[in-house]
Amino acid sequence: MSETRWLSPDEQHTWRAYLTAHRLLLDEIDAQLRRDSGIPHAYYEILVRLSETPGRTLRMSVLAEGTRVSPSRLSHAITRLEERGWVRREDCPTDRRGQLAVLTDEGYAALAAAAPGHVEAVRRALFDALDADQVRWLGAISQTLADHLDTAGSPEA
Repeated sequence: MSETRWLSPDEQHTWRAYLTAHRLLLDEIDAQLRRDSGIPHAYYEILVRLSETPGRTLRMSVLAEGTRVSPSRLSHAITRLEERGWVRREDCPTDRRGQLAVLTDEGYAALAAAAPGHVEAVRRALFDALDADQVRWLGAISQTLADHLDTAGSPEA
């Protein structure tokens, strides 16, 4: 059994500061979207991902992977978005077992209406607190962590 690699005081401070900032940031963004648009951040992300694809359509499994949620959690979210008329499901024409999520015109309009407030909230909560060098560093660090964690979580790792 290997020895535990305890965090140094600087690492412990960084870890806790990161956790606090992450939670506060996500809470702020979610609260703004719910208050101003009635959309939880998780649903907003689904709408954005659909809006950025050709035909505003994605296979459900690809959408679940892209949003990093379980297929059952995504299915629940899509059901709620269908109830609002913002998304519809279609059978996949190339695989009878698959389903597609399609962003409707009403869903696109809801996203377009929510986007300005969301972008302003992101700017206020994150970018206004940082200078240009810090933004570049945050982007580089975030990409490094995403790449590391994506590789570490892959079946090949």
